[in-house]
Amino acid sequence: MEKKDYKNVFVFAEQREGVIQPVAFELLGKARDLAEDLGEKVVALLLGYGIKDQAQTLIEFGADEVIVADTPELEHYLSEQYSQVMSQIIIDRKPNIVLYGATTIGRDMAPRLASRLKAGLTADCTKLEVKADDKGEVDLHSTRPAFGGNLMATIVCPNTRPQMSTVRPGVMQKMERQPGRQGVVTEFAPKFDTSKFKVKLIETIKADKQVADISEAKILVSGGRGVRNKEGFDKLQALADTLGGQVASSRAMVDNGVMPHECQVGQTGKTVRPGLYMACGISGAIQHLAGMEESDFIIAINKDKFAPIFSVADLGIVGDLHKIVPMLTERLKKEMAK
Repeated sequence: MEKKDYKNVFVFAEQREGVIQPVAFELLGKARDLAEDLGEKVVALLLGYGIKDQAQTLIEFGADEVIVADTPELEHYLSEQYSQVMSQIIIDRKPNIVLYGATTIGRDMAPRLASRLKAGLTADCTKLEVKADDKGEVDLHSTRPAFGGNLMATIVCPNTRPQMSTVRPGVMQKMERQPGRQGVVTEFAPKFDTSKFKVKLIETIKADKQVADISEAKILVSGGRGVRNKEGFDKLQALADTLGGQVASSRAMVDNGVMPHECQVGQTGKTVRPGLYMACGISGAIQHLAGMEESDFIIAINKDKFAPIFSVADLGIVGDLHKIVPMLTERLKKEMAK
């Protein structure tokens, strides 16, 4: 097959317990942009059991077609079952591009498919665009942090199809939902090789998570090395509570055992895009900036007026956060009480 025989941008629409994950809608938004540049369609792949009625939601968020594989074998995510179905669909439909969320499921399945399909895969991408080379060949350019986030590498797979990438949740912007948008729903009947089913799901035990997902927060008050200790984060929590937001952290405070990893923002943590991001005592290393620089409005509080965080901040306050944060909290409480 020649490259020109591969068409359309496919998105793996990850769902858990029948609920489509936010990253699927984010990927559809980016797929819409890529497909328009290529003059192709956006196709969502929805796998599970009892999930057919979710297809219209994917269409309203940008899919032109939804391929649904609805069968009991796919009720829970198991690597072999999902990989068999995905590879069958890809071989049958020959997509140009396939996008996955860089979640535990996406990171497990995408490399398996790359191996089975002998296709290229770029992991943990933060930017996707299509470009033509000197010969007019159009390829997907996938950009991801490399060398610990100290530089950005753009990777191209010019010789194989499909071109595949995993994308961090929170990086791409989902499009506005268009209720009633029309599209095609195609049912796919997979053929399983049950002799390769080596893993069985015996029991599901859910962790009792006390920490909310910071990637979904609209307001984040984030602390770095300058916060120093748990008592310092208590001050940030009071400010977050006043604003109706959540507390986040840099890697330094997670490594020191002050904050849990679920709260970490940055290259080795989560990528966030809140409406307001307050960086308190955070110097602004490139690894941290990679996880929050797309926030709508950034306020930085730091004693060092030369801290790199001020280069991305919309508003900067030079001073001691341990004095400024409590004062700011009290002032906001008084203003909100009015």
